[in-house]
Amino acid sequence: MERWLMFNNFIKSLSILKKFLFINLIIFLIIGGLTILYLSSVKPSLILKKTVKHIQVIDNTIDHISRLGIKFEEEDVRKFLFSTRFLFQSLDRVILFDNQLNLVGDTDTLDLDPRSFSKRLDIVQLEILDDETTKKIAETKNINKEKTVSLKDILTNYSWSKDFGKPYTFTQEGYNQFLLTTVKNVTLDGNNIGYLAISENANDIKSAIGERKTFILRTAIFVAIVIFIFSFVLNRYFLKPIKNLVTYTKIIKEKSKKKTNIDELKSRNDELGTLSNSLDDMTHELQKRISHAENFSTDLVHEIRNPLTSLKSASEILNETENSDQRKKLINILNHDVQRIERLITDYSQMLKDEVALSKEKMKKINLKSIAKSVVDDFNNIYETKRGIIIELIDINNLEEYSINGIENRIEQIIANLLDNSISFSDDNQKILVEISKDKEKKTSLRVVDQGKGFKEKNTDKIFNRFYSNRPDKFGEHSGLGLNIVKNLVDLHGATINASNNVTKKGANVEIVFPKL
Repeated sequence: MERWLMFNNFIKSLSILKKFLFINLIIFLIIGGLTILYLSSVKPSLILKKTVKHIQVIDNTIDHISRLGIKFEEEDVRKFLFSTRFLFQSLDRVILFDNQLNLVGDTDTLDLDPRSFSKRLDIVQLEILDDETTKKIAETKNINKEKTVSLKDILTNYSWSKDFGKPYTFTQEGYNQFLLTTVKNVTLDGNNIGYLAISENANDIKSAIGERKTFILRTAIFVAIVIFIFSFVLNRYFLKPIKNLVTYTKIIKEKSKKKTNIDELKSRNDELGTLSNSLDDMTHELQKRISHAENFSTDLVHEIRNPLTSLKSASEILNETENSDQRKKLINILNHDVQRIERLITDYSQMLKDEVALSKEKMKKINLKSIAKSVVDDFNNIYETKRGIIIELIDINNLEEYSINGIENRIEQIIANLLDNSISFSDDNQKILVEISKDKEKKTSLRVVDQGKGFKEKNTDKIFNRFYSNRPDKFGEHSGLGLNIVKNLVDLHGATINASNNVTKKGANVEIVFPKL
């Protein structure tokens, strides 16, 4: 168990490339071991197939010798070999010995010296199970390979062995020759009368084994080359870029000033290029959010400090004054500043909630006209009675639907904030127009036009900044975040927003242009 844990930890500590190479090495070794086992079993298997045929020929030959009463003498054996030569058509040589191991017959020549039948010999013992099948016995006997061994020596050892009476098969390997020989004793009426040996040129076995070895060797080399090439490609085009991405994230995390090659990865057209672009965009967006949060917090602290200073001064004076009118005035200041702080905190909290919600919401096709009508109706119900302000929705193109791609509740928030801003600058009993139109490029526009004081600023882009200072008298009712929220939401929808004063009459207008659906 402990060794397994150590091995597991070792694997985990390796890089992806090293893991890949290590796993391939293990697989390669396993396949190599199985291949060696396969090759070691091929040769005996092929020899066994030929040996089965040899045994059938030997049994048929012995049956003919017994049936014909052939004596193990040179003349009788010669005649027998000529008369039964059809039995040996697939063989290269048939040799017969009498019981005293004298050569009495040879299909090649009868005066052959048995000692010339000698090479390095490997004996494979076989046992006949029945008339049709044979089984290879696991035991293999090796003759001394340093001595010259003759067939007569083998027969001598065979005659004294405990396996006497069973067929023996052995191979002879010489120069460009592979002979397969099987020997067996011949019995008649229970008495041993001689020995029979048959030989066959088995170069096809040697060739088959050589072909298999060559094929396996070529396959192994090919697989090794493929693994090497794949490892190179894997490291060059995948692992190295991933490592660079990891380095990039570490640099960002550690706020290091080291240069990164993220731009090289971003130029790729594959998934790693997409990942690099997404990671870089996400990093910039995160940095932007952090900077945004830091600036916002700084601005908020600055904005709260002013009413707090006013509160402190008013409370100190309130304790020292006894004039009722003066005290009433100070109390109004206190209430005004408390409302101001409360509104700042409320809007700031709402902005943070909105940012979180925006990351979860998805855009869809919506009807701007129906949303604007709903918001206008709500505001008319409040301000028409309260201040006599009438808000009118005007459809320039007289269309039933103005479709845009957006988030419905955020569009409502945009319109509501714009109306809040216009109402704060408008006097009682004035009119505010909400105009919807579509241009030739099929871009949808929303304009909020009021009859208020208009903008004093030459650069009207300032009004969309957080906590902009040019605010109405009733500042406690407004935090200065409304138009900034509108700008952020407009940017989210891929739209543009512009503010300007009315040319022909007093008041101001704010226009939002949404992109073509």
